[in-house]
Amino acid sequence: MLRYTLMRLGIFVGCLVVVWGLVYSGLAPRGLGDSNGLWIILLALIVSAPISLVVLRKQRDQASERIVQRVNRAKANLEANRNQEDAADETARTRAQEQAS
Repeated sequence: MLRYTLMRLGIFVGCLVVVWGLVYSGLAPRGLGDSNGLWIILLALIVSAPISLVVLRKQRDQASERIVQRVNRAKANLEANRNQEDAADETARTRAQEQAS
């Protein structure tokens, strides 16, 4: 997951540099008034999103598989804990019934 995040951040920074160069060279619009910095960041986000979607497909799929594995492992652990609690509860009930008889 960290690898995917760093790669996505790298693509964004690369787009940010390219957009900054285009804006300051006059090839892209400068924005309105004092919004130039925000405009550059917004354009970089808009450009980097589809690039990341296409280029990082393999890494995104791998990251999602790891997340699914972690969730499944957590569910299995939770179910094992529930079964252990159920067994302990059933044992305590059986003992209480035996003592009452």
